[in-house]
Amino acid sequence: MSSKHILITGATSGIGQSLVEQYVANGYSVTACGRNKEKLTALNNVHNTCLFDLNNQKEISQSTKHVEEIDVLILNAGDCRYIDNAKQFDGELFEEIISTNLISLGYLLQFLLPKMKQGGQVVFISSSATILPFPRSEAYGASKAGMDYLANSLRLDLLAHNIAVTLVHPGFVKTPLTNRNNFEMPFLITSDDAANRIINGINKRKAYLHFPKRFTFILKVLSFLPSSLWQWLITRKQFA
Repeated sequence: MSSKHILITGATSGIGQSLVEQYVANGYSVTACGRNKEKLTALNNVHNTCLFDLNNQKEISQSTKHVEEIDVLILNAGDCRYIDNAKQFDGELFEEIISTNLISLGYLLQFLLPKMKQGGQVVFISSSATILPFPRSEAYGASKAGMDYLANSLRLDLLAHNIAVTLVHPGFVKTPLTNRNNFEMPFLITSDDAANRIINGINKRKAYLHFPKRFTFILKVLSFLPSSLWQWLITRKQFA
C-alpha cells in the first residue's frame, strides 16, 4: 500500500470518481470530496471524505480541518452550463459558474495548501475549451481560462516550497456533465480513460497535460489560423 495521500474534489462522479477508484485500487490513501453525502458514503474503500459545497467557504473550512498532510491535491470539481442567448446575457448564470469553477479554488487553496507536503503536487483539471473559444461557452470558458492563469502563476510561487503544479486540458469526456450536451463531441473518451491519462501525467510530474492529442492538436492548429477562418469553422454548424 502506498503511503501517499491523494485528495480529490468532485469525487462522486465523472473523472473525479474514476480517479478515486483507480487510486484506491492501487493502494493509495484517498480523501474524496463532494457535496452529496450519500454518493460519498457509497464510494468503495474510501475511508476519508470531506462534505462541502464549493460555494460555501465555511463548509470548506470546517470539512477540511481534519485533513492530514497531502501529497497530491487534485482540484477537479466544477460545473458546465451555457449562455444560450448572448444578446440576453445571463449574468446570474455567469456569476454562478465563475464562483463554482474559479472563486472556490481560492478557498480550497487557502485551506489545503498549508497541508501540502514538501515535494507535493497540485493538479488543476481545466479544459481544452481554453485553447480556442467555443460558442455559448462564455461562462465556462472564462472560468477555465482563469484557472489556467491561476495554475501557471501558482507554479512559479510554489517552486520555493518544492511543490509542483500540473495543469490538465481534457477534451470531451463522457460524464454526467457532458451527457447534457446536445452537440457533437468529437473524440469522446471515457472517464476511466481520462483518469488513467491524468494519473500517468501526475506520476511523471508533468507541468502540462492535454488529451486526446488528436483533438487538442486540431484546436492548437486552428488557433494559429486567421481568426476569420477558425471562427467560420467553429460557428458554421451553429448558424446552418
